[in-house]
Amino acid sequence: MAFISLPDIKDVDDYTRRVFIANKALTGEISETARILAIRQDIMKMTNVMIKTLLTSETELDYKTKEWIAIFVSLKNGCEICVDEHKRIAKMFGITEEEIDKTVANLRSADFPEKQRMLLQFCIKITKDSYKVVREELDALREAGYADSQLLEAAAIVGYFNYINTITNGMGAGR
Repeated sequence: MAFISLPDIKDVDDYTRRVFIANKALTGEISETARILAIRQDIMKMTNVMIKTLLTSETELDYKTKEWIAIFVSLKNGCEICVDEHKRIAKMFGITEEEIDKTVANLRSADFPEKQRMLLQFCIKITKDSYKVVREELDALREAGYADSQLLEAAAIVGYFNYINTITNGMGAGR
């Protein structure tokens, strides 16, 4: 249970209640993270815009790649709730538990095209060490076939997960 008081569905405004109901329909429960965000409707709304823009809408990166980014960034940030949630979502996209475990254990041994492996390694690096990125790394990703807009999208997804992992961990969700 989180370290802060979380609102119940019966105690929230109509917007937040709709978000809770949609969350429950999609995942089977109202997550602690959603309940934390419900404390401030403005923050919940802003977060939902980021989710829709980066994760649930069809974008330049495919859904599986976005879920792999979610898993790796959340692992790097020690956010077990987010890791578990995105493993579950990855399974919805046809990624097996065995593939997830093997990939999480060693990205280099995973069955990814080299291009995708490079992007995921870049995302893992920028999770904590974005200030260490050099031009040659982006040049290599472009040579592998990524457009600058795809690299921006990947960086934005990393940024989103740094944000939500901080909220989830910092408010004690799941503890």
